[in-house]
Formats: sequence, structure tokens, C-alpha cells
Amino acid sequence: MTTQVEPWLRGTLTEVEPVRRAVLHALELAVEDAERWVVGLSEVEIVARPHGLPSVAFQLRHMARSLDRLLTYAEGKPLDETQLAALGAEMGEGGSAGEALAEFRNGLMRATERVLAASPASFADARGVGRKGLPTTVAGLLIHCADHTQRHSGQMVTTAKVVLAARP
Repeated sequence: MTTQVEPWLRGTLTEVEPVRRAVLHALELAVEDAERWVVGLSEVEIVARPHGLPSVAFQLRHMARSLDRLLTYAEGKPLDETQLAALGAEMGEGGSAGEALAEFRNGLMRATERVLAASPASFADARGVGRKGLPTTVAGLLIHCADHTQRHSGQMVTTAKVVLAARP
């Protein structure tokens, strides 16, 4: 397996200002990590919970769905019933490996479009998060999109490595 330089070191997306560029590079790295570590997992392996860890399928769904929620807040909108229902079902859902990967890929592609649509002029605009409307800004939400996605991407990779190490 060849090692490639991480997206943020490739000199790409130079036409995009630094905040959105960093988010886009984090999303790109998450996709690359999924392609490297998840694509070969079996139906049983993708839902496995070794040592009680959340499954790879959960991490894939959670990254896509949390990006949708965070970007909805960044756009100044409340979550809708579909988003709230999806939030409550992330951990327990079954589904195939292909379905989890497709939701992840589609979610990150849509998130990329939404990040690109965010106006740098709005970065300091106040936003509220969650039912309590906890205070942040558009830039704060975008930065959290990168941070949160990378945190769960790392957990996805770790779980995939544990699952792969358990193969006979």
C-alpha cells in the first residue's frame, strides 16, 4: 500500500480561503481513510463491536449525519424531524456495508458542497447549537466539522484495524 501525503500538504484548493480549505481537506482525508480501511470489510466486520467499541458502520453514519446537523446549524436553520430521527438511530441501525459506505460517501459529498457554499463574510455570524442554542459562530461550526469528522475517522480506522487483526 503506498502512502500518500495528506490532503492539507498537497497544495490543493488554494483558491479557497483557509477556513473552508481546512474543512475540505479534513473531509477528503476521512474519505481516503474509509476507502483504505473500510472497503474490504465483510458485512459482519463492518458492524462488529470489538471490546465494546462503536462499529465501523456507526462511525460512517455518524460522520455523515453529524456533518449534516452541524452544517444545518451553520446555515442558521433548525434540525428537522428527519435529522432528529436519524440522530436517535445511528448506533442501532443495521444495514449492509455497502449502504453504510454509500451514506458516508453521499454525506461527505453533500457536506463538501455545503462548505463551499458557506460565505466567508458570514464566519463571525452568531449561531446556536442544539435545543439549548449553545453559542458559537459559523466559523466555529465549520472548524468543528473538521475536528469532529477527523476524531470519528480516527475511531473508524482504529476499529477497522482491531477487526482486521481478529481475522483468522
